[in-house]
Amino acid sequence: MARNSLAGKSSGKSKSAKYYASNPKAKAKKLAYDKEYQKKKVSNRVQSNKANHKAGTYGNGDNKDASHTKSGTIKMENRSTNRARNGMKKGVRKSAKRTGTKK
Repeated sequence: MARNSLAGKSSGKSKSAKYYASNPKAKAKKLAYDKEYQKKKVSNRVQSNKANHKAGTYGNGDNKDASHTKSGTIKMENRSTNRARNGMKKGVRKSAKRTGTKK
């Protein structure tokens, strides 16, 4: 069997790591951006999953879901009610409804 010709050839740094190491202005700009990005709010889905785990309903088949109310609180609700609130379910458009068919 042939040996791996690439073994030991890597310098240990990616191209971007080398770039930022040799360009301090670019690195400072990137660090400022990363700092702002990390401040962003946690998504509703992450909060819902955390609430489901805490309530003990995550993955137990009881069809309950953590729902965000308009006031910002989280309550337990039937998952179909929670997910259908936006007027349509996944993959079904309002314009796709057919009122009648010609024969």
